[in-house]
Amino acid sequence: MKSLFIITLIGILTISCKNSESQTTTTLNYPITKKVDTVANYFGTEIKDPYRWLEDDMSAETADWVIAQNKVTFDYLSKIPYREALKNRLEKLWNYEKIGAPFKEGDFHYFYKNNGLQNQYVLYRQKNGGTPEVFLDPNTFSEDGTTSLGEISFSKDGNMVAYSISEGGSDWRKIMVMDANSKEIKEDTIIDVKFSSISWKENEGFYYSSYEKPKGSELSAKTDQHRLFYHKLGTAQKNDPIVFGETQKRRYITGTVTEDGKYLLIRASVSTSGNELYLKDLSKQNSPIVAILDNFDSETTLLDNQNETLFFVTNLNAPNKRVVKVNANNAFPKNWVDVIPETSNVLSPSTASGFIFAKYMVDAVSQVKQFDYNGKLIREIALPGVGTAGGFSDKKEATTIYYSFSNYINPGTIYAFESSTGISTLYNKPAIDFNPDNFETKQVFYTSKDSTKIPMIISYKKGTVLNGNNPTILYGYGGFNISLTPGFSIANAVWMEQGGIYAVPNLRGGGEYGKAWHVAGTKMQKQNVFDDFIAAAEYLIENKYTSSNYLAISGGSNGGLLVGATMTQRPDLMKVALPAVGVLDMLRYHTFTAGAGWAYDYGTVEDSKEMFDYLKGYSPVHNVKAGVAYPATLITTGDHDDRVVPAHSFKFAAELQEKQTGTNPTLIRIETKAGHGAGTPVSKTIEQYADIYGFTLYNMGFKELPKGL
Repeated sequence: MKSLFIITLIGILTISCKNSESQTTTTLNYPITKKVDTVANYFGTEIKDPYRWLEDDMSAETADWVIAQNKVTFDYLSKIPYREALKNRLEKLWNYEKIGAPFKEGDFHYFYKNNGLQNQYVLYRQKNGGTPEVFLDPNTFSEDGTTSLGEISFSKDGNMVAYSISEGGSDWRKIMVMDANSKEIKEDTIIDVKFSSISWKENEGFYYSSYEKPKGSELSAKTDQHRLFYHKLGTAQKNDPIVFGETQKRRYITGTVTEDGKYLLIRASVSTSGNELYLKDLSKQNSPIVAILDNFDSETTLLDNQNETLFFVTNLNAPNKRVVKVNANNAFPKNWVDVIPETSNVLSPSTASGFIFAKYMVDAVSQVKQFDYNGKLIREIALPGVGTAGGFSDKKEATTIYYSFSNYINPGTIYAFESSTGISTLYNKPAIDFNPDNFETKQVFYTSKDSTKIPMIISYKKGTVLNGNNPTILYGYGGFNISLTPGFSIANAVWMEQGGIYAVPNLRGGGEYGKAWHVAGTKMQKQNVFDDFIAAAEYLIENKYTSSNYLAISGGSNGGLLVGATMTQRPDLMKVALPAVGVLDMLRYHTFTAGAGWAYDYGTVEDSKEMFDYLKGYSPVHNVKAGVAYPATLITTGDHDDRVVPAHSFKFAAELQEKQTGTNPTLIRIETKAGHGAGTPVSKTIEQYADIYGFTLYNMGFKELPKGL
């Protein structure tokens, strides 16, 4: 094994601290990553893939490589003089009580709470205003806090509960079934569940989804045939019937039962955009599954029902979405009637108390309107400020409902809302050691390469002098119809306390302006996303918020691709690059786990020579060039990431370490027993941010923290 994987010490890296009078040097000894003569042929073009062996996440060679890389990385990070100070401040600011909105199931009100630094939120309950008791404590699921609570769903009477757990951050889950009254586990654990909701059929059982366990590595092997199962209480999982997906090959299938238990709606997709829709009448024995939508040209989901009237949210003939209603006995699109028509703003509705709450994005900022089920406007809800409102979702019989509100400088606060009067009252305001009055956040619009106007929200400490010397993080995503709306982050608060600027543009590829905005950042238009991000950096530099010597770019998953593409296209633009769990090998992404489902956004090399050429043109792994001085780079990933497999990051790190010219470090920080991010323990999250911020400031030349701690 050692003859195949040789660790040697090469190179001396010298880092200059611009803010110091004398030079500080740190030597980095990168491991040599072996190269193998692996070649792929695409439409007559041969592509070398020398680091493909790193895709084998089960091999001892890869494990040794991870250990060697982490040793170099953590040795480097340990020498940053203020790393511990950052960690201490993060811990102190993180250490406040966080409470979620209550929800009623059976005779109890349930709510999530974290006392401060608990690795996972604890689920509590209380009855009739009595003393709260612990219902589920995920911190007891594992000694190191890496097992987290996922989906949780109660039977209609609230007496039974099914909940999923994730171990080590994996997307593969287990479902436990528990008596909610006695808190006793009642059945064998349901295993090998992935990308699943849990939806009860009355009190009898529930629907869940999964794939067949792959024959190869469960972390990276392809999973592309999702199936919907029904589990009846008191029966073994091996006897759970397949409800949908046995003959239909779909990558994502979800089953949802209406609140009254009358109908099952099945949503089936082959990619992350567009879905079929099927209906089954559960009140009739052996009723057929009827196709309402039999193509993937639109996105349609169930909102609610009133007896036989179904309410859907759809972008069919409405790119910004609308709410429609139809009789379940003839629920085809030709019979749909608008309840809330499409507007110029993107709609995201929910229901509670017998009302529809229409949440709109207006330039990425929330606006909420309350309608009845006939589409009559009841009121526009006065929000506490400019930011993001979430919630407004509960059962029909609820009279008081709850919503949260936050932005980049205001921590998430929960309000109680009386649906009959429209009156909001404060329910819980966090007691955090952070004063929003000392900070400001504003929205600007800048022009991208093709003259498209792009919004960006910039947040920083009041009194910040715009002299080009401010450490700045530019964070982006730009994909999969996902919208970046203002939200508070403890980590970002610590960054801004140090005089840092935090900027978030709403790039094309996201969902901020509907389907057209999304499509404008997909496939052969993906370069628009990178151009939007580059233009955001140029705006910040031109307007003296920062300069190239003090700019870091950051993003995760699809945002990791954004960072990788931007730093390889414009390495001169930033001082630091922070790609996290990134999709970085665009020629092979679709061969891992559920990656083929991302083809709507990316396209694949199998589509055409033109698509291959386009992907090759920006794929970060394939665009690292020898002789180029790339920015200081800290790649982050998890060894158990089974969504964007860590091989993407491994191969990118190997390419950069081989070809980097100049004095900037190229490091990879690989978290063990961690996945794509969900359920990461608080302790690990704090350590990650201390390392990321320490690396960023250190490579911007700061010998001390800008504002001190």
